[in-house]
Amino acid sequence: MKLTDRVKSTVQKYRLLKKGDCVLVALSGGPDSVSLLYLLNSLKKDFCLKLICAHLNHMFRGRDSHQDLLFAQKLSEKFKIPFFYEEIDVRKLKTNSSLEETARKMRQDFLFRVANEVGADKIASGHTKDDQSETVLMRLLRGAGLYGLSAILPRRKISKYIFIRPLIEVTKNEVLAYLSAKFIPYRVDKTNKQDIYFRNRIRNRLIPELKKYNKNIVDILSHTAESASLDYDFMRKEAEGCFKKIKIPKNCKEIRIKIKDILKLHPALRRMILRLSIEKLKGNLRRIDYRHIEELEDLIDNRKFGSIVDLPQGISALKGERLIKFIVR
Repeated sequence: MKLTDRVKSTVQKYRLLKKGDCVLVALSGGPDSVSLLYLLNSLKKDFCLKLICAHLNHMFRGRDSHQDLLFAQKLSEKFKIPFFYEEIDVRKLKTNSSLEETARKMRQDFLFRVANEVGADKIASGHTKDDQSETVLMRLLRGAGLYGLSAILPRRKISKYIFIRPLIEVTKNEVLAYLSAKFIPYRVDKTNKQDIYFRNRIRNRLIPELKKYNKNIVDILSHTAESASLDYDFMRKEAEGCFKKIKIPKNCKEIRIKIKDILKLHPALRRMILRLSIEKLKGNLRRIDYRHIEELEDLIDNRKFGSIVDLPQGISALKGERLIKFIVR
């Protein structure tokens, strides 16, 4: 099956596109994003798509980074697609996060701004099956439950924006073969070969080593993510129903849960309720891990009234006589 047909199959399988969508394409200039643009352009007529390109220059690599920007701009002009860009020197930003995390946050915020400005229905990124396998391993090594193992979802809503990954079932080698066969140029980020980031070390060292034990490790990890995402989606829907029943309505800066009701639930649903409570307040579950949920369970089961658990990014859980109260500090 041709790559175009495989991507179209992925789009239909996960309902990534609908007719008339305005899609913002995250175009870095690398092989994945370039192939994404070409493939979405090939589907443009079938879905009546309006495509828009966005490029963020993190300024990590000096002149090379600027050349990436110029390349992305020229490619957008070739397809007569509107092009938006920003340049942010991420290294000069003062944050408590790693350089990788800061760059990711800056890129996401930039895409949100452009999507809002142009009225995009979807934001498309060029994540491949290889990216998926790397992410699963990263999550495993750091500690993850079903949500973490779901890794990169084909379709995911973040805030009010829908992210889609049409290449998520395609390998990096297939992308490179497609570009080579069609003589399509792309930019190469030389730092990808350097073990300066955690993901790079996973890609360059760990996965090649794991392939010695199972040559299909990328497929296996990708299938693990797909299975985990289906299980997590089912459990989340069950938890959403329970959450509505045991939550006491208050306001957007406070969530109250009845202790006696949450104690009746299966431990898996109980943990999901706790995660939902945090997510409803802070908008995401970033930096919330197993130890935080474990501490909340200990708060409910063992600690006295008036005890408090402080969570990342200004969230606290307070134990009352009959309620657990989540608040934004």
